[in-house]
Amino acid sequence: MRYRTLNSRMFIHHRAELSKLLLPNSLAVLNANDIPPTNADGSMVMRPNSDLFYLSGVEQEESILLLYPEAHEENMREILFLRETNDLIAVWEGHKLTKKEASKLSGIKRVEWLCEFPALFHRLTCECDHVYLNSNEHKRAHIDVESRDARFVRDTQARYPLHDYQRLARLMHRLRGVKSDYELDLIKQACAITKAGFLRVCKFVKPGVAETEVEAEFAHEFIRRRGGFAYSPIIASGKNSCVLHYLSNDQPCRTGEVLLLDVAASYANYNSDLTRTIPVSGRFTRRQRQIYDAVLRVFRETCKAATPGKLPKQWQKDAEAVMQEELLQLGLLKPSQVRRQDPDKPALKKYFMHGVGHPIGLDVHDVGITTEPIQAGWVLTVEPGIYLPKEGFAIRLENDILVKEGGNVDLMTDIPIEAEEVEALLRRRDKRVPGSAP
Repeated sequence: MRYRTLNSRMFIHHRAELSKLLLPNSLAVLNANDIPPTNADGSMVMRPNSDLFYLSGVEQEESILLLYPEAHEENMREILFLRETNDLIAVWEGHKLTKKEASKLSGIKRVEWLCEFPALFHRLTCECDHVYLNSNEHKRAHIDVESRDARFVRDTQARYPLHDYQRLARLMHRLRGVKSDYELDLIKQACAITKAGFLRVCKFVKPGVAETEVEAEFAHEFIRRRGGFAYSPIIASGKNSCVLHYLSNDQPCRTGEVLLLDVAASYANYNSDLTRTIPVSGRFTRRQRQIYDAVLRVFRETCKAATPGKLPKQWQKDAEAVMQEELLQLGLLKPSQVRRQDPDKPALKKYFMHGVGHPIGLDVHDVGITTEPIQAGWVLTVEPGIYLPKEGFAIRLENDILVKEGGNVDLMTDIPIEAEEVEALLRRRDKRVPGSAP
């Protein structure tokens, strides 16, 4: 792993919290993700299963975690199963976890090779009353490929058709919504790496540089700090800034344009999410500044409005109400349009068409039960924007906040966001000594 070794107490704590939510005499099983293929004999880098990592810290392929908190024998209550290595695997793929290393990493005392799983699983399945199986239940997921967990669910239910099966995902969503102190430290580290990348880019951007080059500057800073991209970076200049999920990143940055940077780092599988919109020439035009300040005001109000006890859909409506007032003040909306609007299709959607924020953590669009009220301990993005394709630009701003009783905490408060701060950063680029480190 490229990041520092994590404290096993985090995973011990997470497993203990899950145990409290399981029905009496229950068994739970989680599988690692598959390694996706590409073409010919190629494969992608495996993305750790977020739930498995949350409970064990293990990122290795084919791993299985079995939890049975009330098993009759104490050494059956937590078992981690690993792919057994050999000399050939070591030569071609490198080091794999030993049992001792996995135990130290996860805090799980009993670690076995995968060959032991079928017999142990059969024995414990026959003893338990309920079996919790996992699946990807994110409501925005489009699932076309059968996962390792899905295959396991199918095979297990065919083998043991009379058992009582329960959904583990629902419990994991509840647990992962509220971040532990251990998790917050990792998210803050991801935010710190993001800040370093943004400051580097502000010293680099000028008319004539390519979006591709800007992406490379972020990559350099993120990787050298043992992080990575939390998601595919959006580096959108000029009219490209109006494309919500612009990914081409291949156009030049021109004089007078804005450059929308929706780019953030991950660290130890925990993610941050940042958006800034900066003037390529170093100073916003009067019109760009007008829109920028309006978005910033919506951002400030929305950060405060994410209060414990409020439903996420109400938070969205509150943000839209603030945005509507700003659009009226800008003359982009007329009072008559607001009076005549369809409540299900508000007029402001022409300029602000997406959600104002989402949970973030082990996944960028993290799991959580968003049909229930916001809770203290949630980490949310706040990302209002105004999109003006006819004028050839958009402004979007985004930080990550920790929801707390008595006032939320902006985890990116030290990353410049005021227009004057951003312009000052860009002016400093001309003072850099050629060849010096950003």
